Amino acid sequence: MRLSLVAVLAASALLPALAVTPAQAGQAPCAVVAPQRGAEERRLADPRSAELVTGGGLGGFTARFPAALCSVRSAPEAEELTDSWGTALWQAAVNRSQGRRPGGDLAPADDRPLYWARLAMVDQLAGWKPQFTVDADALRARFEDASRGLKENDFGTAAGVKRIFVSGFDPFGLDGDLRTANPSGSAALSLNGRRVVLDDGSTAEIRAVVLPVRYADFDHGIVERAFAPRLAAGPRAADRITTISQGYPGLFTVEAWAGRARSADPYPDNTGALSGGTYQHPVVAPGMGPGAEFIPTTLPGAAWEAAAQSPYPVLVNTEVTEIPAGESGPVDRAEGPTPGSRAVAGGGGGYLSNEVAYRSNRLRLELRPELPGGHLHTPVLTGLPADRTRLTGTEFEQNEVAITAEVLTLLRAGWLVR
Repeated sequence: MRLSLVAVLAASALLPALAVTPAQAGQAPCAVVAPQRGAEERRLADPRSAELVTGGGLGGFTARFPAALCSVRSAPEAEELTDSWGTALWQAAVNRSQGRRPGGDLAPADDRPLYWARLAMVDQLAGWKPQFTVDADALRARFEDASRGLKENDFGTAAGVKRIFVSGFDPFGLDGDLRTANPSGSAALSLNGRRVVLDDGSTAEIRAVVLPVRYADFDHGIVERAFAPRLAAGPRAADRITTISQGYPGLFTVEAWAGRARSADPYPDNTGALSGGTYQHPVVAPGMGPGAEFIPTTLPGAAWEAAAQSPYPVLVNTEVTEIPAGESGPVDRAEGPTPGSRAVAGGGGGYLSNEVAYRSNRLRLELRPELPGGHLHTPVLTGLPADRTRLTGTEFEQNEVAITAEVLTLLRAGWLVR
């Protein structure tokens, strides 16, 4: 049977909690057991992770997903279910962020409920033991893509409406504080599907995805899967792409250069994995297509600096780190790379925020070189209460809303500049 998105949404919103039940007569019982957890999933043992799900009104998804899995009778049905539930989770988070889905005690703009609900459901999927063969890794990838906005999230087809495609990120640095949020993910949820008036008087639609902070997903092409449909000619094509991540305290930066290398070790990703690259020994990521050592932004940085300086200043960051031609050690350059150098770090460093900018814009240069594109770093989101049992606070919520508002101001600006 096909599990429609409408049915999933209705079930999540309206039905009472479902328990895992035996299979139909003559079949072995279905089981969703505790899986062998990785570093990211092990954080689910902290009860605050479940509080962030229920506080965001998404507890119905995690409560009912095991029973939904146990209703599946074949591998094709399993694929349909992961697509449908992943898409439903994404849309519920978008609707909540934009005030169309009340529920829970956390502020609508909070991006954390989506992250923790997705992770809990991935954990449940890993513990599912069906009575038929499935490709567990492929099902997880399908669910992840759908719950991040990579599926059923197309631009509309109205004539004359410009299209802006952006990406944000999951929370990261969770071992330092499990309550951590990511304002780029909040912005993506708050802006996805919105129609806005640009500074040239035209109308634009914004579509967004939220990407994982995991090297392995980048190695397996999630950035290219997210951006290729938006860069190919046709009704899904964007008129501007902007990757967004959390950057520096107290300011926005438009990164003038994206570097080809990974060099962030010993800082880990959300699974505890390292990239294998340092400033002394940068590496190129697996699966990276051919391209220059550094790719310049074509976003309207000067117009963005002029458009918004409150509550956070906006600066164009031209700094990079390179290994100059004929040399072996890294050198910081305030005004961008020199000819023939090897990339160590772009303006955004050598972590995944730099890499999403490089990968997406490398693809842009291959498919749509005339299209404006680049990377925006938001301010660090601050304001969580010192008491770590408290999940939110007024300052935190105000800062998250203010950052998204300024992101929108920037996305609307600079359309008369190319």
